[in-house]
Amino acid sequence: MFTAAQRVTVVPPGPPTQPRISLAAVRASRAVLDGGWWPRSRDPVAELPGLILALNERYGPIRQMMLNSSTWNGHFRRLAVGTRVVRAGWFSTVDPGMLIATTERGDQIDLLVVPPEATTATAAIAMATAADPTNQLRAPAILAASRTAPTAERSEGVDPGTVWDNEGGHSAREPSRRHVPAEPANTS
Repeated sequence: MFTAAQRVTVVPPGPPTQPRISLAAVRASRAVLDGGWWPRSRDPVAELPGLILALNERYGPIRQMMLNSSTWNGHFRRLAVGTRVVRAGWFSTVDPGMLIATTERGDQIDLLVVPPEATTATAAIAMATAADPTNQLRAPAILAASRTAPTAERSEGVDPGTVWDNEGGHSAREPSRRHVPAEPANTS
């Protein structure tokens, strides 16, 4: 239940931050996600306006967003962004690694949310995987795989130029192109 204070439209106190986001070049019908977002904090008033403006630019006006209720510090029902108001829904059933936005046309945009405390390498791998139109992994699998993926940061004493992925040519210096293996199918 929302209190009277939470029902008012929240107006961010300052200008929106530039979001750290990676979106798929095209919307693929078989893709699980449309991209990834790496917020700097768990403060939705500070983080969401910049993201909403970026999504508005790409997909058209955003009407509402659904987020996990336990992942964010503070909840509100409406957020003023520019001249528009975006509704927010907070649900315990939304995956903590997801944000679901809906446009005015009714299009749904599913984004991976990389935890703010993630390392740069982990976030880059996760966001690139989420923005890959051929990706079939869901948010929890992407986050788990990106935390365990080898990176130049973790390979002390190894020349990153000599580390190659299974696609035969992308160096470890380009984490946004790293291949993240799919999870094996459950056959039981």
